[in-house]
Amino acid sequence: MVPVKLEVSKQYYATSSLVIGYALCSSLLAVINKFAITKFNYPGLLTALQYLTSSLGVWVLGKLGFLHHDPFTFDNAKKFMPAAVVFYLAIFTNTNLLRHANVDTFIVFRSCTPLLVALADTLFRKQPLPSKFTFVALLIILGGAFGYVATDSAFTLTAYSWALAYLVTITTEMVYIKHMVTNLGLNTWGFVLYNNLLSLMMAPVFWVLTGEYSEVFGTLATNEAGLFDSTAFYAVALSCVFGLLISFFGFAARKAISATAFTVTGVVNKFLTVVINVMIWDKHATPFGLVCLLLTIAGGVLYQQSVTGVVSVPSSMSKQSDEENEVEKFIKDEESGNSRKISGV
Repeated sequence: MVPVKLEVSKQYYATSSLVIGYALCSSLLAVINKFAITKFNYPGLLTALQYLTSSLGVWVLGKLGFLHHDPFTFDNAKKFMPAAVVFYLAIFTNTNLLRHANVDTFIVFRSCTPLLVALADTLFRKQPLPSKFTFVALLIILGGAFGYVATDSAFTLTAYSWALAYLVTITTEMVYIKHMVTNLGLNTWGFVLYNNLLSLMMAPVFWVLTGEYSEVFGTLATNEAGLFDSTAFYAVALSCVFGLLISFFGFAARKAISATAFTVTGVVNKFLTVVINVMIWDKHATPFGLVCLLLTIAGGVLYQQSVTGVVSVPSSMSKQSDEENEVEKFIKDEESGNSRKISGV
C-alpha cells in the first residue's frame, strides 16, 4: 500500500511541476513576445528564430547527452506534419495579434478557448460532457471575455481579425496536438524537435507570402540600425530561450493532463501576465476591462476546483489504462533524463 501511495504522490508532484513550469513560461512569454515584436517588428522572422533556437537546442543537447529525443525520420515527419501546420498557424496568428493589439486583447481571446476545446473534446475525442459545475465555470470564463470585448476602446478590424484567426487555430491546435501526443508515441523532446524543425521548414513560405522578406531586405539595404540594435537583440534572444522552454513544458503538460485542463491552465496563468502588462505598458485595458479579465481567471479557478474532485474518482479505467501507462512511462523517462543531466554537470 505504501509503495502505491508513494508512486501516486510522485506522479502528482511530477505532473504539478510540469503544469507550473508551463504556466510560468506561458505567463512570461506573452509579455516577452510583445516586447520583442515592439523592438523587432518582423513577426515571421521572429518566430523562425524561435523555431531555429528550439530545434537546434534540442539537437545539440541531445548530442551532448543532456537529453534524449527520438530520431528524425521521414515517416514520423509525414505523420506529424498536419499537427506542425496547425501549430505554425497558431503561433503565426498569435504573433500578428500581439503586433496589432495589446496583451489584454490576446488574453481575452486566449481565454475563450476552454469552452471550445471542451466541446471539441466531446465531439471529436469522445470525451464525456463537462459536469454542470464545470460548464458554469467555463461560461464564467466566456462571460468575462465578452465583457472585455464589449468595452474595448482600442477595437480595430485588423486586430480582431487576427484575434478570431488565432482563436480558431489555437482551439484546433489544443485538441489535435493532444491527439498526436497520445497516439504517435514520441517522447517529449522528440515532439519538441519535430514540431519546431517542421515549423522552421514552413517559415520561409509564409515569409514570402506575407511579403515580410522585402521589409527585412529593405532595412538591410538602407543600413538601418533598428533591425538588430542591442535592445532588439536581447529581446529576441530572451523570446527564443523561453520558446524552447515552453516547447518542452507545453508538450509535457499536454501528455500529463487533458486538453481542456491544459487550455484552462493557459488561461489561469495569465493573471501574472495581466499584472506585468499593467506595470510596464501604458496601453492596457480599462478598469472595467481588468475586472472582466479577473472574472475570467476566477472562472478558471472554479474549473480547476470542479475537475479536482473528478480526477480522484476511478471511472472508465479500461479506456484510460493505455493513456495512464503512457503518462507513467513519460514520468519515468523524465526522471532518468534529469538524472543524466545532473550527472553530466
